[in-house]
Amino acid sequence: MVKINAIISDATEILKEHNLCNNCLGRLFASKLGVLSHQKLGKKIRDTLRKNNPKSCFICKNIMSKLDTQISKMHEMSHDFEFSSFLVGVILQPSILDRDDLIRSKFKLQGINSIKGDINREIGKRFGRKTKTSVDFQNPDIVFTLDFKKEECEIKPKPVFLSGRYTKSIRGIPQKQKPCQRCRGKGCYVCEFHGISEFDSVEGKIARFLYEKFGALQAKITWIGSEDETSLVLGRGRPFFAKLVNPRKRTLRLDKKMELGEIVIRDLKIIEKIPPNVIRFRSKVAMQIQTQNEIKSSQLRNLYKLEKQPIAIYENSGKKNERNISDIRYKKKSNNSFSIFMKADGGVPLKRLADGVEVTPSLSSILENPCKCTVFDFYDIVVTK
Repeated sequence: MVKINAIISDATEILKEHNLCNNCLGRLFASKLGVLSHQKLGKKIRDTLRKNNPKSCFICKNIMSKLDTQISKMHEMSHDFEFSSFLVGVILQPSILDRDDLIRSKFKLQGINSIKGDINREIGKRFGRKTKTSVDFQNPDIVFTLDFKKEECEIKPKPVFLSGRYTKSIRGIPQKQKPCQRCRGKGCYVCEFHGISEFDSVEGKIARFLYEKFGALQAKITWIGSEDETSLVLGRGRPFFAKLVNPRKRTLRLDKKMELGEIVIRDLKIIEKIPPNVIRFRSKVAMQIQTQNEIKSSQLRNLYKLEKQPIAIYENSGKKNERNISDIRYKKKSNNSFSIFMKADGGVPLKRLADGVEVTPSLSSILENPCKCTVFDFYDIVVTK
């Protein structure tokens, strides 16, 4: 390790022209001497040269001596957030960065940490010590942005991701919630920044539960399939994923079953991330069908033909998708109605499967009798690989 005497002449030249605080002075030579504490090294250099502390630092304008104020602000803002790791980002006046570059260039100092990096490092070290947490550059639980230009502190916690299932035991509840009319789902004062202002759907009821449980601002839900307002979702329930924005809590004990009135959440758990790929699934469904003309039991046997070929589904864009149906069972209910039970790949539009709109083959074409699905229910939904 290089002795301090080796840098005294350089330090003398710098201090002749510019007043520097101990932190900034020590930073200029810390890497060369292999010293971690810039403050202590700067003091040692100053004591050796018998120089007094300046009233104002040429580079940082005494920001380094006021870091404890910023750390107290960070602690106050984050005291009700749960986190074990963090990261700090700093925004400085351009003039500070310019003066730092000037010193390093003028005196040909190489391999020196910048003033911005030094502030980040020092705040991270002190705040981690104060909160018994650690800096994480890759995946921090919470990120602080300190704007020294505006004297502001912003806090942004990492989202929490969840997976679970829900069942719906009563008709008349839509799956999705309409966004707040004022902000169109972005979040505003009217909806308390949730993006939704009412909670009368599956999405609304689950979101409100998650807001209260995790202290989150928003819950963005990814559905594995969909159902009508009149549909029931039974069995193990429909899988879903949720992304919680600005959660205050991160690690909670979650019951296997949580009842939200007519909606029951099952197997809710925290996960690392929502899978990026399309989730494939199969549903066990029951459809109630009304026919335009009288239907005979012998004609219903033709429904088994649906198992023997893919169902072609045409979208408005002209794209064609193919899905499969299996395990068909049926039951005649009246001269103009029947029930059909089956397993269907995710993505089969059940009402269009009945009436044949841009779907081939359909119940209407197989039976040669115009059909209409009046209601459909889900008895199980299985995720497939």
